[in-house]
Amino acid sequence: MSIPFWCVFISALLIYVARMPVTKAMKEQGGYDNHLPRQQQGQLTGFGARAVAAHQNSIEAFILFSVGVLMAHTTQTAGWLIDLIAIVFVIARVIYLLCYWKDLAWQRSLVWLVGLVCSLLLMISPTFRTILL
Repeated sequence: MSIPFWCVFISALLIYVARMPVTKAMKEQGGYDNHLPRQQQGQLTGFGARAVAAHQNSIEAFILFSVGVLMAHTTQTAGWLIDLIAIVFVIARVIYLLCYWKDLAWQRSLVWLVGLVCSLLLMISPTFRTILL
């Protein structure tokens, strides 16, 4: 499996890593309400609310990133730069989660932007295939 595909796999796992603090915050709020978990999540504040937002954003970011990797792959755009962009995306997403959980707002926004740029670069990478290889 290629490095970008491994990065897609890791990014998928990060969605569930981002979910773990949500479950913890819900349990601390009087127990996990398995009947109406989304309603309970909507009532979380502070760390719990940030954890929910980080989890939701992880899903959103995964979509763009995975599409970018597939666009690069299906056009046979590969090479060290594609690998590097995919790795930078994963690192940015890990840092993003940490920043969200620690309430580091501007730092979180900065690493979010890095991840977005990585996804967009992967999407347009077929345009620059000869330069990238």
